[in-house]
Amino acid sequence: MNVLEVKNLCKKYPAFELKNVSFSLAKGKITGFIGRNGAGKSTALKSLFNFVHPDNGEIIFFDNNFRDNEFGTKQRVGFVSGGVDYYSKKRIKTITAITKSFYDKWDDAAYSKYMAMFKLDENKTPEQLSAGMKVKYALTLALSHNAELLILDEPTSGLDPISRDDLLDVFMELCDNGITILFSTHITSDLDKCADNIIYIKHGMIFAESNIKSFVDGYKVLELTKNQLTENLQPKLIGCKKSKNGFSALIRTKDISSLGIDYINADLESIMVHLEKEGE
Repeated sequence: MNVLEVKNLCKKYPAFELKNVSFSLAKGKITGFIGRNGAGKSTALKSLFNFVHPDNGEIIFFDNNFRDNEFGTKQRVGFVSGGVDYYSKKRIKTITAITKSFYDKWDDAAYSKYMAMFKLDENKTPEQLSAGMKVKYALTLALSHNAELLILDEPTSGLDPISRDDLLDVFMELCDNGITILFSTHITSDLDKCADNIIYIKHGMIFAESNIKSFVDGYKVLELTKNQLTENLQPKLIGCKKSKNGFSALIRTKDISSLGIDYINADLESIMVHLEKEGE
């Protein structure tokens, strides 16, 4: 079952355009939404909830069109946007009391659990919190109303490595309980740890939607000397760039067997770096 289907989502700005963005999310899976800064990740995620008004496209949550059931959908979905902010001088417990009144299935026990896990103090105000602690509080609210789907824009940004690791453990625990998670990130190691699938957006268009292992296995990295960089080889290379000992390039796994050249197994970060270099 797909908990979310996005079909031909479009949004045009003077200097940027989302072009026919389509993807789906399977229930109980963790999906990473990746792409370089400015590729369209935040615009696409905000468009799902009409925070950015799309020009065209269809957004279906739980088999219902979002426009026909906005209130019901928001009861079942937790969303955390980048640049989290609140009334700066209100205490957290006051903000929580206001927030919980909007949800039919608010869970005080879950709220207390995540407040303790993230070491948050209800008596503090948002202006007393670091950027990372604000993200933790936003996640606590999103996790406290029994959401079936979490959509998170850069949730690990600003967190220290230990807090990031703890949060990824929470994601995997939620996934084991049937919760679906979509989160954007530029920290590819987060995806290596917990993601089942990726959606890769490039220049406002979906470049790849795949199981993460299948995507990574589809590429290899070559480290080449100048003499190895032959005219016959160059058309097969992706994002060739200078490296410490010569040149580094990506190549599709299906193209490697006939070349007789040593290769390195790719990871998500190296694939993204070379793909983004392509055409520059």
